[in-house]
Amino acid sequence: MLREKECVKRLYSTKLDVLCVRELSQGGIMQQIRYVRWSRFQFAFVVFLGITASFLVVVALAQETPIGPKWWPSEWGADDQRGAVNRITPQKILQAASLIKEGKIYQLGRLYEHGMPLAGNRSYVLTIPGMPTQGPSGKNKIVANSEMVSAEIGQVGTQFDGLGHVGVQVDGENIFYNGNKLSEFGDAYGLKKLGIENVGVIFTRGVLLDVAAYKGVESVDAGYIVTVEDITGMLEKEKVDIQEGDVVLFHTGHGKLWMKDNQKYLSGGPGPGITAIKWLAEKKIVMVGSDTGSVEAMPGENKDMFVEGHQHLLVRNGIHIHENLDLSELAKDKVYEFVYSFAPLRLKGATGSPGNPFAIK
Repeated sequence: MLREKECVKRLYSTKLDVLCVRELSQGGIMQQIRYVRWSRFQFAFVVFLGITASFLVVVALAQETPIGPKWWPSEWGADDQRGAVNRITPQKILQAASLIKEGKIYQLGRLYEHGMPLAGNRSYVLTIPGMPTQGPSGKNKIVANSEMVSAEIGQVGTQFDGLGHVGVQVDGENIFYNGNKLSEFGDAYGLKKLGIENVGVIFTRGVLLDVAAYKGVESVDAGYIVTVEDITGMLEKEKVDIQEGDVVLFHTGHGKLWMKDNQKYLSGGPGPGITAIKWLAEKKIVMVGSDTGSVEAMPGENKDMFVEGHQHLLVRNGIHIHENLDLSELAKDKVYEFVYSFAPLRLKGATGSPGNPFAIK
């Protein structure tokens, strides 16, 4: 007959058998068996509840906003209005300057002109009233012309998207970068926060990813979604890498349609999908640009999400976007690493800026 001591030892393991039950019942400790078994059940139940609660918390956080968990305050503080350009340190500027070997400049901006592709109902009109607008004045009879421009000036042509451009609606409140509420900073005469004047001068290392060359075509099909595998493949082929504080530009060849087939140009465009955009954001870059109107693939990976890449870049990470760039000469000369420079117009309270960014080789 098994000893009671041995059976008690088995009671706390998985080896309790019929003989032990008899032995222990004779010893009058069946109550202990029931207690241990009940304790095991209680422990398992508590563990189950804990796992379930943790899962529900994760799900709740993921659904906290339409674009995932709460993203503010930013890593640069609750009052920051500059976003990822904070990564352009003096050391980063010096690193970029060291890339200049030939002194060749590439203009990346397109002409602002009547008839250029315009998204939606946006407009661009330049007029010179008077002809001449002023004069003649003085004995020297000087005359002068001045133009008048009517446009969504920060969102036409080659355009640089600021952090006040795109947000997300959460429970009826429109939330932008760093948790700023449009109801608190919006103003018909210019944004009180996140205006383009906060960006400052951008002078940093740029990397060109030539999607068209990588795919062996002049122009990638509209709507083609650039993957992480594409990006790593291009980096390997071009023998470059992506570093913190960089600007990353995509040449797709779609820009060949500019002023030639505006309707097709505006109907969609190739670019990185949301998966690739998230991968880029993790590299801690400062800006993404392209020779398309949307920069990201249009339509993207999730057909029920509209330009979600803009939200991930601008709203969640403070990473700026440069649209409608002319990257043809950079791609032609196979310039994959360069200085990228741009100074947005200091339009106080504006959502974006026109301008002519340039690269230096």
